[in-house]
Order: sequence, then C-alpha cells, then structure tokens
Amino acid sequence: MSAVPTAAIETSDLVKTFGENRAVDGVTLSVPTGTVYGVLGPNGAGKSTTIKMLATLLRPDGGSARVLGHDVVTEANAVRDRIALTGQLASVDEELTGRENIVLLARLLGYSRSQSADRADQLLAAFGLEDAAGRLTKNYSGGMRRRLDIAASLVVTPELLFLDEPTTGLDPRSRNEVWEIVRALVGIGTTVLLCTQYLDEADQLAGRIAVIDHGRVIAEGTPAELKRSVGQSTLHVHVADPADRGAAEQTLSRGLDTVVTGTGDPTELAVPVPDADAAAAAVRALSDAEIPLAGFTLGQPTLDEVFLALTGEVPTEEEVAA
Repeated sequence: MSAVPTAAIETSDLVKTFGENRAVDGVTLSVPTGTVYGVLGPNGAGKSTTIKMLATLLRPDGGSARVLGHDVVTEANAVRDRIALTGQLASVDEELTGRENIVLLARLLGYSRSQSADRADQLLAAFGLEDAAGRLTKNYSGGMRRRLDIAASLVVTPELLFLDEPTTGLDPRSRNEVWEIVRALVGIGTTVLLCTQYLDEADQLAGRIAVIDHGRVIAEGTPAELKRSVGQSTLHVHVADPADRGAAEQTLSRGLDTVVTGTGDPTELAVPVPDADAAAAAVRALSDAEIPLAGFTLGQPTLDEVFLALTGEVPTEEEVAA
C-alpha cells in the first residue's frame, strides 16, 4: 500500500493564460492532507482557474502540480479517481428527486441497484434530507440544493474535495449547515480546498489560507498569522457618559501618541495599540483621569481588514469568482 503524501496538493509556478490574459501567474502552494485550506482573492484573481487546473479540468500552460502524489497532466486519471469537485452552481438534475439524483450517480459510478439505494439512504440521512428525498430537486430551497450537491460529490468519499464558493447566496442557517458538513468531512480524513468570497467562512473553517491577487499568491499562513501581519490590534473603549468622550480622546491620544477615532456610537472610541500591555496602560490612564467606562474590548484585526490591506478591496457577495 502506497504511503499517503504529506501534502495533498503541491504546485510550483503554476501558469494559465487565456490569450494575452495571464489568469494564473506562477502560483506555488502546499496543502497539508486532512485539513481545510482556504483560497481567497478578489473578483478575477485566478482562484477558480487554479482549482480547475488542480481538478484536471484545465491544462496548465506552465509550472507543475501534483494532487495526492499524482501529476495533474501526466496522471490526470489517477487524480480524478481520488477527488471530487463541487462548483459554484448546483450540478444536480432539477427534474429528478433528491433520491433519484444520488441513485443515478451511484449507478454511474458502478454501484449495483441495491448498493445505490443504500448509499442514497446513507447520504440523504447524513445531510438531513430524508424528508425531502421524494421531492423534485427544483422544489428544494437553496440550502437544501447545496447540501444535495455536496452529497452527490460524496457518493464515493474522495480523498480531496474542491469546494468552489460552496455557500454563495445561502442564508446564515444554511451556511452553518454546510460548514458543519465540511468539518465532518475533515474529521474522517478528507482534505478540503475551499475557494470562498466570505472571509468569515475562511476564518471559521480554514487551517491555512492563501490570498491570490492578479494570478499570484500574495500572502499565505494561518488566519492568526495573516491577522498579525497587518500589525496592531484595536482597543475599543466605551465611556459611560457621552459627554466624556472628548476628554477620553485627549487622554488616549496623549498616552499612546496615536490617532484616536470615534465611531457611529457617541460613547465609543477606537485606538490602535501595539500589544495588550499598551491597551492595559490606556485603560489605567482613563481610570486615573476619572473617566468612567461602560466597557472596553481588545481585538485582532479582522480577516476583512487583512484582505483589504493586502488587495485593496474586499470581495462582495455579488461578485462572481474567476
């Protein structure tokens, strides 16, 4: 039995061009097995094009890529045998029921009639779709359809699952359901490459994240590492009396020698601080100045702020990944 590679995906200087457009321009990645790896980028950054090359749907124009130890060009069939891809749009047949969709795919993948029925029962139960199994898929909600689409990708449990914008357009409850599915998959050993435009989704799920812009990886690391790369944390202070906000702003400005900004809340001030000690000193200065506080919080930069600092924009729900 061959050893499981330590990296589910390894790419080196991967390139894809369309005419004069260099959509992917030297992407190098290493994705550990058994993890969720996030790929972020603004509209047109090259995220989906990269996934299509790794899934053997597009042939690279330069560089190299190995998926689960197999070259995506010379060993494409071996790669396809071990992966599954769930794209941005549902691929299930809307004129079939949920059960019929799963049974059809199972039969196409070589299962017998009885095996196909059993597998459909297992997947529909696992994804909370038993009660809707006999309904036409066109009558499913967006969240149900997405769950069925992911279930269809798992008729044969893949070693690596590509998820391209899996929760775009879903309501918060449906998004949380998909997140739990992703966590469960990783729990049984599947590696997930997650391409998403939701920064909180990457923050919730991904152990490591690559930020791609203009076809290049411009940053890579854990969510915490990326947040630290932006620099300072922010201390949010709420004064008990709005009339004290001016005095609090002067006290903080003198004590920290930095710019203090107000927010839409008349009791709140926000101030960048280099570390927790500086934040504690700032709160003590307000206490020494006898300025009563209603509360305060210290937070890292958000992934949104990291993304904005790196790319100059934050992806929106209306964008279509490229």
